[in-house]
Amino acid sequence: MIGTKRVRFQPMAEGASVTQLELFFDLVLVFAFTMVTALAAGDTSAKNILRALLVLAVMWWVWIAYAWIGNVVRADEGITRVAMFFAMGGAFLAALTIPEAFDDMAGGWFGPLVFAIAYLLVRVVHLGVFLLASAEDAQLRGQVVRWGLGSITIGTTLLVIAAMTDGAVQIGLWIAAIVGDMLWTMLAGEDWRLNSATHFAERHGLIIIVALGESIVSIGIGVAGLPISWPIALASMLGLAVSGLLWWAYFDVAALSVEHELKRAEGERQIKIARNCYTYWHFPMVVGIIALSLGLKKVLYYVGDSAHHTLKDALYGIPLFALYGGVVIYLLALVGFKHYATRTITVPRVVAAALLLALTPLASALPALASLVMLCVVLIGLILWETVRYARPRDEIRHGTHAG
Repeated sequence: MIGTKRVRFQPMAEGASVTQLELFFDLVLVFAFTMVTALAAGDTSAKNILRALLVLAVMWWVWIAYAWIGNVVRADEGITRVAMFFAMGGAFLAALTIPEAFDDMAGGWFGPLVFAIAYLLVRVVHLGVFLLASAEDAQLRGQVVRWGLGSITIGTTLLVIAAMTDGAVQIGLWIAAIVGDMLWTMLAGEDWRLNSATHFAERHGLIIIVALGESIVSIGIGVAGLPISWPIALASMLGLAVSGLLWWAYFDVAALSVEHELKRAEGERQIKIARNCYTYWHFPMVVGIIALSLGLKKVLYYVGDSAHHTLKDALYGIPLFALYGGVVIYLLALVGFKHYATRTITVPRVVAAALLLALTPLASALPALASLVMLCVVLIGLILWETVRYARPRDEIRHGTHAG
């Protein structure tokens, strides 16, 4: 690419890594995840948890859109760089408005409409960049046009309409916007381009780290302003251990296995792995981690706030199901993620998820700290079993014949 065209776009090269600008873009998602956790923690009713999930889905779709465009053209070059900063502005404004995404607060702008318009801005900028970037690629241009016509119409228009409603109608429109957008993306075709499998896998691995980082932040927020004590120290270390074990479950083998398959695949099969394993299966992983964040935040509050709780108090209701259920969702999503690419089911993770579900009633009868201990013990057992039982294939995937 020469002349003025180089100023406009630079294709992402095979084997390229994530750019620094994309990492900067992710800082907005760090803030958005924190806001979603705060929204859920503020009111743990089923209605509010559903709202938090819907907001998370919208912010996920913001991130996904720019993960794909960043794999076609470099995010830090030419027009794309400018577009990324505009998108960051829109995404940050949407994240700031998360507390008002459904109900407007007194004073200021009308929150629900601000959120919807900010999201619309992010999506329009993304579509515009994709159309310009595909100007000389008829196949990609056709795919972008097909996808854009339905996605923008469904995913953004319905949210703008939802901003003018309330109650069940509003929730219904949000669900229709998100589900419709995801279904349209799946049905719009497989004529996308994947210029760098390495970049794509690394990009999604980093968002898992971002989400896990939120779980660690939640530990600190849960005891903010409280004097350090042995229950706080122990609960904090256990929470950090749980987050670390989830990191291990993703990065030790699963992520590498799928990345190898993504690199080997060609054509439509490669696009399907990229879309289904990363765009779709990563979303429930993030949901699980954010749910865990809510549970950890509540556990730390229970063990640290001696004025309102004792160490004998049990975690119950939605916070307990967030703690255990979040890990269950994460593990099952990891199984689905790996299965689609490799056609193998990681049975120990299914067993661990089933065991955690079975232990949830017992956890509701135990002190909150004991429930966290039990969760940590199950995850340690899972990781130890996999490390020992699958030592040889694990070594091959990490260091041997599968590498590359």
